[in-house]
Amino acid sequence: MAFDRFTVSGDVIVTGGTKGIGKAAAREFLDAGCRVAVCSRDPENVEEAVDDLGEHGEVYGESVDVRDTEGVEGFVDNVAAEFDGVDVLVNNAGASFMCNFDGLSPNGWDSIVEINLKGTYNCCHAAADYLQDDGGVVVNLASVAGIQGAPMMSHYGAAKAGVVNLTSSLAYEWSKHDVRVNCLAPGYVATKGVEQQMGVSADEVERSEVKRKIGTVEEAADVILFLASPASSFIVGETVEMSGVPDIMETPEV
Repeated sequence: MAFDRFTVSGDVIVTGGTKGIGKAAAREFLDAGCRVAVCSRDPENVEEAVDDLGEHGEVYGESVDVRDTEGVEGFVDNVAAEFDGVDVLVNNAGASFMCNFDGLSPNGWDSIVEINLKGTYNCCHAAADYLQDDGGVVVNLASVAGIQGAPMMSHYGAAKAGVVNLTSSLAYEWSKHDVRVNCLAPGYVATKGVEQQMGVSADEVERSEVKRKIGTVEEAADVILFLASPASSFIVGETVEMSGVPDIMETPEV
């Protein structure tokens, strides 16, 4: 059946999978029948997420900082041993804070670039052999901030722009191993952070409404699963922007 091409199977890693978009994606992978591993820097978040997600399927969780190269390598190896390899890698772990460029410290810059860009590198590098073993899939998480620029978040935008470029470069190199690499670049999504910044909660977002600029974590998870499924087999090295109704000038009436 054609619908089968939209079905994802295998063993999945979702970094930053204890909350927000990552947790929603982990839940959907589990509901599809996958085994899922999640990680976070906070052990309590990992424990809580594993308990919650465990109701949907087989989950492995571990506390790891994606900036820690050796820690990431150990985590990926542990997942491969716990499951049966790694078939899908979702690089979702990220961080940001608002600050104008003039007030941005070197430490602030380094921290955000390392979490968002180096973290993606670390995870891809650690999972390379497993993904290339049987033709896996990588879905990186960037942001529209990495495409359009991001006033008050230049550090975050620059890091996510790096993720976008890494996606296309890696997709080309790994295509010979039958590994597909793509990227999702969300705009505003109703996470706890967006709720704090913009005062809009997920409960206020109606998915059936087309004219809106805030999406849900479930909508982002839907796209992640599509990019991980055979239905997207001819999508390679692309960045899918997900930001609601376009920002364009209205045509004046004549």
